[in-house]
Amino acid sequence: MKKLIATVVLATVSATVLAFGLDGVKQSIPLRDGSTVHVFENGKMAMEDKLGRARYMSDGDVMETSDGQKITMRGNEVARLDALLKQDYMN
Repeated sequence: MKKLIATVVLATVSATVLAFGLDGVKQSIPLRDGSTVHVFENGKMAMEDKLGRARYMSDGDVMETSDGQKITMRGNEVARLDALLKQDYMN
């Protein structure tokens, strides 16, 4: 049930997705606190803080999007996002 809710929420916030040059990122969703959650093609997620750094979040943590919707963290691809952010910065 939780996966279904998360999928529905992600589908409804697709209009607010930001485009980034990060390989393998399917969606990037702005959060209320200024950070961004990135959803990879395999469904796992990673969070980028408002300063552009990859940040750890526990699986199952609930986040609030900039438009007030709730998203549940699935996976934690912090190392993957960190590598992509560094790669993007170097280019």
